[in-house]
Amino acid sequence: MNSDTIQSTTSTGSISPDTTYDEPDVVSSREKDKAGRKAFQRLIRPISLELAIARILAFISAVLSVGPYIALVWLAKALLGQGGAQGSNEGEVKSALTLLIGLFVARLVVYLVALTVSHFADVKLRHLLQRQIAQRLSQAPLSWFSRTNSGQVRKAVQDDTAEIHAVVAHAPVDSTVAIVSPLALLAYVFYLNWMLGILAIITLPVYLGLMAFTMRGMGEKTAEMDTRLGHVSATMVEFVTGISVVKAFGQTGKAHARYDRATKDFHKFYLAWCGPMLRISAMSYVAISTSVLVLVNLGLGSLLIRSGHAQATDLIPTTIVALAIPQAFETLANMAWSLQIAGSAALRVQNILNIPQISQDAASAAALPEGIKGQSVDFVDVSYSYGAHKAVDHVSLHLEAGTTTALIGPSGSGKTTLATLLARFSDPDEGCIRIGGVDLRHWPAETLYRHVGFVLQDPQILSLSIRDNVALGKEDASDEEIWQALESAQVADEIRALAHGLDTIYGVDTHLSGGQCQRLAIARALLLNTPVLILDEATAFADPESEAQIQQALSALVHNPQHPKTVLVIAHRPASVRHVDQVVIMENGKISAKGTPQEVSEEPLYMALWEGSTR
Repeated sequence: MNSDTIQSTTSTGSISPDTTYDEPDVVSSREKDKAGRKAFQRLIRPISLELAIARILAFISAVLSVGPYIALVWLAKALLGQGGAQGSNEGEVKSALTLLIGLFVARLVVYLVALTVSHFADVKLRHLLQRQIAQRLSQAPLSWFSRTNSGQVRKAVQDDTAEIHAVVAHAPVDSTVAIVSPLALLAYVFYLNWMLGILAIITLPVYLGLMAFTMRGMGEKTAEMDTRLGHVSATMVEFVTGISVVKAFGQTGKAHARYDRATKDFHKFYLAWCGPMLRISAMSYVAISTSVLVLVNLGLGSLLIRSGHAQATDLIPTTIVALAIPQAFETLANMAWSLQIAGSAALRVQNILNIPQISQDAASAAALPEGIKGQSVDFVDVSYSYGAHKAVDHVSLHLEAGTTTALIGPSGSGKTTLATLLARFSDPDEGCIRIGGVDLRHWPAETLYRHVGFVLQDPQILSLSIRDNVALGKEDASDEEIWQALESAQVADEIRALAHGLDTIYGVDTHLSGGQCQRLAIARALLLNTPVLILDEATAFADPESEAQIQQALSALVHNPQHPKTVLVIAHRPASVRHVDQVVIMENGKISAKGTPQEVSEEPLYMALWEGSTR
């Protein structure tokens, strides 16, 4: 397709070979970290009630976790008979065991219920986000897709909603338990013996000090890591989607070098960040390792027992608590890391949800807009730009109902942009486009696309069944109607020859030639039978045999006496527009001439295009 074509949603989305990436800086990473946290808080608002319930249940579970330790001390004292002099009390042992098991089960049940609530909240949020993303993408102007690489879209739609899972489904419960449970356990240990309580946390200051040093700048570094990973993903998508062209021109090494450089840059950054951090983290975990904690608590605890400052029965729960507290800190550290990742993911999801939408003024998606008169098309002082480049510059044009108008001009003159504006792939920056006297912005999308059909050079065949591809604009079409459209499009015999016929999945069960795909797209337009039709000359790249078949299909589509159409054709060869009603010559986004084929035949640009096409 010529250079002014707006990229479609199913295009490769590859990046220009000249694309460069800015190095992330600390300031932007810090701002990104803050923005990510705010974005995450906004995203989870719809499930705030469920998360609050999960936190309350987690709090109850954390408080109940103290119960088994109390029962354990009671059991130890009963078994030892307060030192073993009187023997064990069988009744107390049974009561202690019953309390121990009962509280443990109760705590576990409440914890599982809390997790269930948070997981249901996660499912609800993910479903909501995916629906909102799909809706936004379906309503985004096509120009947005031309500015956004497919790797970024895929990551937001597919990966980022999953990355939020850990924070939504687990963090509310696990972080609450990790905070409340150690505090409750420590309170109980200090209640038993304040000196044993100090022993239980004696190595924590070392651990916390080292971890605080390690976590310096964690938010900024995580945001920077996420940015660099996005660069790696983008270069990978670029390399994979463009591999056929790259190989054809012998540029595999150059294209791979961009991906290789991105991965090496990430590797270098990651090692520089994580190398020192891992060494310090290893030292911090030694301070709370099982061997160190057991040695400190049992060793120093034994001295307290021998000196009469503690009882042997109190040493068991305090040692267990000492082992449990570091696990809580590790859980909180993991949750903090997950929150950083989720913040970046939430920011990307929010960016998708904030993409501009094509405005919709009509209230009803079923009724025709009021005031429509016929099927004429009017471009009224229309302008449209891609960034700083003005592709269409104050164009005014009238297409009489039931006539065929051809747009011709050199590549980049604005032909396809003008046509896609009529299809409302984007809205004009200035001016308006009317069908039947009504501004396109007043047409509901569903109604508009029952009145405007298009067949582009890229036929846009989806990975669906042949039936679904043809009936894309008319889902209630019968098989008979579909076969009739395929017959008129000169492709029915090829479809019948497929093993599964209309149920054949394109791209899975079979692949079709370019000419077959083009005729399939024409069958789709035939079935929809819209009053206004846009044709981006479908035979531009067809071989002679396919071209003849496509021309027959187009003739059946355009020349239908029972259903006259207003047709806008993008022509690349003047010879193909000799029989149209109006020829419009475009140059640099403006109309340089218009009239019947005979009236424009002496125009210098028209003659130059004719000579160029006959060489």
